[in-house]
Amino acid sequence: MKNMTLEKLAKAVGGTLVCDASMRTREIMGVVLDSRKVEKDFLFVATVGARVDGHSFIAQVKEAGALAVLCERVPEVEIPYILVDNSFRALRAAAAYYRRQLTVKVVGITGSVGKTSTKEVIANVLSRKFRVCKTQGNFNNEVGVPLTIFSIRETDEIAVLELGINHFGEMHRLGEMSMPDVCVYTNIGQCHLEFLGSRDGILKAKTELLEHMNQDAVVVLNGDDDKLCTITDVQGKRPIFYGTGEQNTYRAVDIVPDGVFGSKATIVTLGGRFETFMPLPGEHMVWNAVAATAVGEHFGMTVEEIDAGIRSVQAVGGRSNLIRAKKYTLIDDCYNANPNSMKAAISLLKMAASRKVAVLGDMFELGENESSLHAEVGAFAVRSTIDVLICVGKLSRAMYEAAENEAGKQKAGAGPKLHYFETKEELLLHRAKLFQTGDTILIKASHGMLFSKLVTELSGEE
Repeated sequence: MKNMTLEKLAKAVGGTLVCDASMRTREIMGVVLDSRKVEKDFLFVATVGARVDGHSFIAQVKEAGALAVLCERVPEVEIPYILVDNSFRALRAAAAYYRRQLTVKVVGITGSVGKTSTKEVIANVLSRKFRVCKTQGNFNNEVGVPLTIFSIRETDEIAVLELGINHFGEMHRLGEMSMPDVCVYTNIGQCHLEFLGSRDGILKAKTELLEHMNQDAVVVLNGDDDKLCTITDVQGKRPIFYGTGEQNTYRAVDIVPDGVFGSKATIVTLGGRFETFMPLPGEHMVWNAVAATAVGEHFGMTVEEIDAGIRSVQAVGGRSNLIRAKKYTLIDDCYNANPNSMKAAISLLKMAASRKVAVLGDMFELGENESSLHAEVGAFAVRSTIDVLICVGKLSRAMYEAAENEAGKQKAGAGPKLHYFETKEELLLHRAKLFQTGDTILIKASHGMLFSKLVTELSGEE
């Protein structure tokens, strides 16, 4: 890893290096927090968590070939170490130092909804021309981002980093580490209202990133978002806007949905337009394609390269991932949820040609308005042309009750069949009566609901 010698690393994190003189200029080959992932000449960062103390694994990582450890206590075994006051803070400082040693261009992606899918589309497009490193899964917080930065190598040309927060100040720390050359914003929704208070609070917290961009950085904003479109100047430059509205420089027109299999669209660019096909369903995926087009053109890609990248995108598990199981077609969207993404997922389900079943669970971190926001989703689902709505979880009781109320306003038999279960286990006990062969089933909730179990169970049905 470029310039990552033990002595330079110790200086960067403000720690005390203890080792033989001959070891001071040795360069580490990787950085991990998980002792099981240690390889020869890696640096192991011993952190103190609520349940696990990494210091108890130092002897183990020595045996695995670790070059040194970064720790808060003097190790009980003989191994080179960097002693610090706080290992997590030192991890961030080390990542910031390493980022500055690299010539790689960084695309930072943030927003309330759709960060991971946008990251995947942009990375896929860029990979048609460049060697790309990207965030794996959703390693987008103050632990995941530095680990992704440490995975960048000198041979990489562009790094696509997902940046997620739920408190004020966090984006400052992510920005200090990532120093983006391109900042992409998906939207300002209703995530983390418990901590950020309002959509204006979310906008303020998310835009902390703009204070840490590299010189001549480019900002790419969803111009269809009522909050993001108010940002007209960033460090003296106008942002690039994307979306479907006429006001956007990059926009999608003539969108033709192909059910749950994707959408055809024409994308208008600075230099003209081209037809493409986004193989993931939903209008929000078309937005992602437009954002990727803007980023691709910024890096000098041709329309042909961009089009090929869009057409070859694949779904990520837990995010609008279409699964053709033996009995059902499943829309696995159970990684996370908020009111906006719930409504988008329901609108996606409406495109299915078969019987449409929505299994919706609790949405977390919505603050004091959590009941009304769940109710909003329930009413929306009933107004949509789906056949069955199944609400699961304690918070989703409000969703179910609002759905019942909305159904009462419709003609008899016009709305979806409604069901409520407090737990997913209870739902599974009744699944024989709930689902029919050939159903298209949307499964969506916040990650803490562990709805992936429902996906596994229903995927395996004969």
